[in-house]
Order: sequence, then structure tokens, then C-alpha cells
Amino acid sequence: MNLILRPGNAADANACGEICYKAFKSIADQHNFPPDFPNPETAIGLMNYIFSDAGTYSVVAESEGQIVGSNFLWEDIFIAGVGPITIDPGIQNTSVGRKLMEWVLQRVEKQKLAGVRLVQAAYHNRSMSLYSKLGFDVREPLSQMQGAAPGISFPGYHVRPAKETDLDSCNQLCFRVHGHTRSHELLGAVKAGTASVVEYEGRITGYATQVGFLGHAVAESNHELKAMIGASANFSGPGFLLPSRNAEMLRWCLNNGLRIVQPMTLMSKGLYNEPAGAFLPSVLY
Repeated sequence: MNLILRPGNAADANACGEICYKAFKSIADQHNFPPDFPNPETAIGLMNYIFSDAGTYSVVAESEGQIVGSNFLWEDIFIAGVGPITIDPGIQNTSVGRKLMEWVLQRVEKQKLAGVRLVQAAYHNRSMSLYSKLGFDVREPLSQMQGAAPGISFPGYHVRPAKETDLDSCNQLCFRVHGHTRSHELLGAVKAGTASVVEYEGRITGYATQVGFLGHAVAESNHELKAMIGASANFSGPGFLLPSRNAEMLRWCLNNGLRIVQPMTLMSKGLYNEPAGAFLPSVLY
């Protein structure tokens, strides 16, 4: 195959979105799981968003003048997240995915980032094998949760929209729990109006960029996670990701009408600290 890799741009969004939809649907159908994107328009919308984000690095694969795949690196100060990586179903298993991954990993080294992470569908054995060969370690089994928002509040835990004046407290909390911040991502969520914080006894003890597939949450304890999930009107995208080892939270979600859609896996390469608190990862990490 005459394969060319190049940086992506906004003009690639439609083609990359179509491939993204087909690729995720093809893999999901093979394993009898629901696809992450309900239709091509949703995937194209995500691609338009990604290509317009100044903090995301993109790479596109072309063969014979046609786009056949893409990959993205979401860069923050210390850690980057990979994805979505998608390849046209007609040419999967021809090393295109490996080349797209190697391209973004070279970018990680060039930017001197401390680490890089991703989330993969646990049923997809080939992607797990590829990422392991490239040096990624399994860090956390995840459960993708979906269902009607429980609409529960908890005395003493006040959930409100996040403000820019909350950024310092939120970043300090993230650093205490994870050993690094996600400041760029958090600032973007505050500006977009999707971020929220939990206050307990007059101080911020938890925050979420959003409770959903593209959002992450950090908290001192499960009490804050329950408060943020309980205060959510809905869960954006295909749902939110919950560390399956957090048995208390998993049982609480199931007992409040949520269901497990599919198992997923958080993987990392480079810096990783065992979390010293409660958290919900995004589909990136």
C-alpha cells in the first residue's frame, strides 16, 4: 500500500467522520456491542470539533489520494490523550493503525510530555495487542455506564457550575489525586459552560468537566462523585466511564437504574500515579 501520513486539517472532517463511524460500527457489530456513534453525522460533528481545537494534534493517512484513517493527540501540559484512532474497515489489519500510533507517539516525545494515555474497548483484542506492543500498560478496567439520570441530591454537598475563579482549587485537587493537572481541558470546559464543582464544608472537593464520554471528574471521595452524577440532567454521548474496581460506586450506579453498556480499559505509557482519590476518566484518559 502506498501510504502517506500528514497533519490533518478542517477540510478532512467529513471524510474522517465517515470513516470514524464505519470503523467503530464495524468493530462493534462484530462483537455484538452498540456503536459509539449512532450515525455518520454525529461522528462528523466530533471531527469538526476536534479539528477546530487548537490543543489537539491530528494525523491523517492517505492511500492513492484518498483518506483511509486518522488519529489525534489531545495535549495538555503534562499528559496527552490518544484518540479516536480509526481506519477504513476495508484496509484494517494492514499496519495502518500502528503507523498512526507511532506518528502521535513521536509527537509526544517531541513535545517532551510526561506521559500519554488512551481508553480502548476491552472486547477489541487487536487494539489491546497493538497498544501493549507499543509500550502501553493496562491501568484500570472501566465500565461504560448509561441510563436515566437519577436526580439525587446529598445534604452538605452543593453542586454548581464551575467558574474561572475555581480553576486553581480544581487544579490543586487534580494534582493531589493524580499527580498532574488537566488545566487546559478544565479551562475549556469552564468556558463552554459544561464544568461543575462540588462544595463541601465551604471548599471545593470535586469537579467534573462534564459527566459523559468526553468529560472527566476528580474528587476527594465517592460522595462527590455521587453528588455530581446525581446532579446531572443526562450523561453526554454514549455515557460516562467508571473505574470498575470502585465497587461501591459501581453498585450505587446499578442500584440507581444505570446499566453497564460495555467494558473498556484505561492504558498509559510514561508517567502514571495510582489515583489518591475518586475519579471518572474520559474516553481519552
